[in-house]
Amino acid sequence: MAEEDLYQERLRKVTELRARGEDAWRVRFDRSHTAAELAAEHADLPPGESSGKTVRVAGRLLASREQGKIAFGDLVDATGKLQLFVTGDVVEAFTPLDAGDIVGASGEVLRTKRGELSVRPDEVVLLAKALRPPPAKWHGLHDVETRFRQRYLDLIANPEARRVARVRADVIRGLRAYLDDRDFVEVETPTLHPIPGGGYARPFATHYNALDADMYLRVAPELYLKRLVVGGFERVFEFARVFRNEGMSFKHSPEATMLEAYKAYADYLDVMDLFTELVHAAAEAAGVDGTTSFRGHEIDLRAQWRRVTMCALVSEVVGEPVSFDRSLDDLRAMCSLRSLAVEQWWGKGTLIGELYDKVAEPTIVAPTIVYDYPLEISPLARTHRDDDNLVERFEVVVAGMELGNAFSELNDPLEQRRRFEQQQEAREHGDIEANPVDEPYIEALEYGLPPTGGLGIGVDRLTMVLAGVDSIRETILFPALRPER
Repeated sequence: MAEEDLYQERLRKVTELRARGEDAWRVRFDRSHTAAELAAEHADLPPGESSGKTVRVAGRLLASREQGKIAFGDLVDATGKLQLFVTGDVVEAFTPLDAGDIVGASGEVLRTKRGELSVRPDEVVLLAKALRPPPAKWHGLHDVETRFRQRYLDLIANPEARRVARVRADVIRGLRAYLDDRDFVEVETPTLHPIPGGGYARPFATHYNALDADMYLRVAPELYLKRLVVGGFERVFEFARVFRNEGMSFKHSPEATMLEAYKAYADYLDVMDLFTELVHAAAEAAGVDGTTSFRGHEIDLRAQWRRVTMCALVSEVVGEPVSFDRSLDDLRAMCSLRSLAVEQWWGKGTLIGELYDKVAEPTIVAPTIVYDYPLEISPLARTHRDDDNLVERFEVVVAGMELGNAFSELNDPLEQRRRFEQQQEAREHGDIEANPVDEPYIEALEYGLPPTGGLGIGVDRLTMVLAGVDSIRETILFPALRPER
């Protein structure tokens, strides 16, 4: 039957219900048990036996079938699936129901001779009529565009989609619990910023009518969180929705979730340990025992994470020394040999960073801490205590994908101003992702930011690794999509 015919047939059933004074969309139902609770309570019930216990269950009817004077239905709720074993006069009330209907039932728990845990209802109630049939006859929804555009259908049809959503919730729960237990204070900072900063990204622009001011959706909460550290919050964190007006890929989404955390009187070496422990806490909360399959690799999160400097890693991958001792021409030649486009105004630090991003990072498989980044590409990190060309910054990379970024925070307002001015020059050369000068933030630093270590973790990417999915869109319930024409 065509979809429109099915729709009209279901509308006809609604009309018949209303003619009898019945409601196709009821207001509530007192449920006593979920599918998972019944499975746990009656795990030892032998085949062919009745429990003698009456329960009330509810969920979506997946499918139904008649066999003579009895009928069967598969009922699914948020915890799992159970069978309705319908007999007697109840069959007459059950058979008009359609796949997709939300149904309530009360009756005795039994296990059929074939070993199927079931409820034999003495009453079946339609709670919400589904006017449209479920997708793909419950064999799964596979069209990617439909899955993400109509995510509710994906969640109905695909248990894997529901699993990933639960992993994400568990990841956030594990991260939050770890920080809560260590006296970090969870806060909220503005989503609309007058100056886009805190991240190297192109912002979304908007206009605040009430203030008659141009504003930007935040690319990061960093500069506001560090203001709170200035104000005396020595341990602070936020789960922040961030917005970056850039391209999309398997690991990039223009709307994403970051965990940012700051700890006063700590440096990037302390934060390396904090980052590692947070990932372990998230893995434990998500039920990952230490090993996960991600993008064709078995990733052992519990093994010792490698720590390697950026220059050492790039040297290792390109097969010759890469450092600030090399000339600009040498570094440009290395980029050219690998077909990397470079700008004439780029310094050594940007060239080394480009070799790392495009050549070295994709070779990383096991969890790796890459540290000591060029100052030129790190405007908010503290200058390295032993090398003025570098900053105390690291990133964690798994299977060629960055999971997060961390610094010893720059707390010198005079140096921060100089860095912002350099970024402003880069903007004037056409680098639209560079940070503009943020005078209010510099003023906050002038009141004194204690030595601080900070980190940012991509929650969506961490969920990708722990759930073992290859696309960031799988971890976001409603990912960005091109508008339908």
